[in-house]
Amino acid sequence: MKEKQITPDVQVSLFTRMVLIRKFEEKIVALCREQYRLPGMQILANGQEAVAAGVVSALEPEDIIVSNHRSHGHLLARDADLNALMAEIMAKSDGVNHGKAGTLHLSMPEINALMTSTVVGAGPPLAVGAAFAQQYQALNGVTVVFFGDGAAAEGSVHEAMNLSGIWKLPILFVCENNGWAGAQRPEEHSAVRQIHKRAQGYGMPGHSVDGNDVEAVYHLSLELLEHCRSGKGPAFMETLTYRMRGHGEQDHQHYVDPEELKAWALKCPIMSYRRALLNTGILDEAQIQNIEQDAEARVAAAVVFGEASPYPESDTAMTDVFVRAFNA
Repeated sequence: MKEKQITPDVQVSLFTRMVLIRKFEEKIVALCREQYRLPGMQILANGQEAVAAGVVSALEPEDIIVSNHRSHGHLLARDADLNALMAEIMAKSDGVNHGKAGTLHLSMPEINALMTSTVVGAGPPLAVGAAFAQQYQALNGVTVVFFGDGAAAEGSVHEAMNLSGIWKLPILFVCENNGWAGAQRPEEHSAVRQIHKRAQGYGMPGHSVDGNDVEAVYHLSLELLEHCRSGKGPAFMETLTYRMRGHGEQDHQHYVDPEELKAWALKCPIMSYRRALLNTGILDEAQIQNIEQDAEARVAAAVVFGEASPYPESDTAMTDVFVRAFNA
């Protein structure tokens, strides 16, 4: 497919979304240092912002997202309510799931984000169900499921890929290969280093892309989403990026070579794109500073909102937990 020309408006939007994701998660890091302000485990995606912004910006409103435990960027790139997301992370009643999901099990139907899950490999089977519903109802939507290189070795992921290939479901598998599965390197958990090549065994095209190049991610996403939307079945995209922080904020990355972190820091997707937009004249320094300051202000306001929100009442513990499919 001939690559579509990207417009300046899209370029500015991609940059703005990446900046917001980074500022949001930097604030999460700061709040984690004050433990009483954030309960539970925080798993962040610093360094992976180009994947979230690039893929999600290519989606149509009817498309569905299924994400994993590293999901803030995917949701924010889809214009999730910043205040409600922060309140949820703080376990407050004004959160998107009324304080019951925390940061790891979010559901936001208002932006077609079906679920996130900390269970490794849990998303793809559920994404297959969503894609089957889209196909069965003759809808035009595609389901996009995000998972890591560690999850790619899970049996549930292979089963999901196999079934989607048999039924030619409209689903895009996005493997965020960030160099680490917990504290394991790819060679420790995968005999096949180029994960996208597994797609061929399930009857779908598989491609890899520089996951720190937001425009490359955006263009490949458009191409593969068009493939899925046209009835040709599923597709697989492996984004090659890097996890700049530990698996969670309790992980101090003692197992990581500091020189490796320094090398990847030079490939920061936000700083690289910042330079590119300055060099091409799409943005100037004043405009970039405005974007950064606006993101900081929005995040600060979300913290104020979250802290002002009350904790859920005990009598709501069993509400919004399950739905009866039919009358007993």
